[in-house]
Amino acid sequence: MQLKYYLLLGLTALLVSCSAPKEVLYLQDITSLKEEVIDKNYEVIIHKDDLLAILVNSKDPELALPFNMPVVTYQIGAQTSVQQRLLGYLVDQNGDIDFPILGKIHVEGLTRMQVTELIKQKLMNEDLIKDPIVTVQFLNFKVSVMGEVARPGTFDISGDRITLLEALSMAGDLTIYGMRDNVKLIRTGQDNKQEIITLDLNKAETVLSPYYQLQQNDIIYVTPNKTKAKNSDVGTSTGLWFSGVSILVSLATLLVTILK
Repeated sequence: MQLKYYLLLGLTALLVSCSAPKEVLYLQDITSLKEEVIDKNYEVIIHKDDLLAILVNSKDPELALPFNMPVVTYQIGAQTSVQQRLLGYLVDQNGDIDFPILGKIHVEGLTRMQVTELIKQKLMNEDLIKDPIVTVQFLNFKVSVMGEVARPGTFDISGDRITLLEALSMAGDLTIYGMRDNVKLIRTGQDNKQEIITLDLNKAETVLSPYYQLQQNDIIYVTPNKTKAKNSDVGTSTGLWFSGVSILVSLATLLVTILK
């Protein structure tokens, strides 16, 4: 009877110890956060080295043909299936793209919609196309997630809107060793200067931060907690200790063999 009692007590203690600590919960104070209006008009700004797909259409397809990049077909390795990719316009170090007939167009610092309107106006002003339909998309929009996540890596984004939590979801979420209150966001600005911002996922106000909406080439680093750091130290020191013992044993065996 006493054995069953102690087993039940031990099982209860184990379940309690395995319950999720407060530090792993996201947006803990969401009930105390006042309702805020999040800017729905957030748009990504075009930077140097961005690759843009620009498609021009018209009622007369022949008029739009000179302004469209070709679609290239390529094969990866020994795979039998082929893939197609649209060539894009690279934003150079001056912030310009070299557009057919229109020449250099400065696009750095503009949004996709602003570039769309700019090209439409230039086409109409030059009497090249009376009714152009212009579409601008990013071809190299990506974010990287590293540190204490389940699947670290670099992820291609099909659109141009992604949030911090969405990027972490793509990486399989934080591991139990990731610090929810110490997530680093590394961002390179238009002046090529890097920012390092610390975000706290435990606080609901993080979703209102201007850094919650990610930009192209953002890097997210999830800091490991002290438990993971200690485990790493223990693993390293244990490995070194075993290596030292192995060397000493080998030397002792050699000396015994020589002295026989």
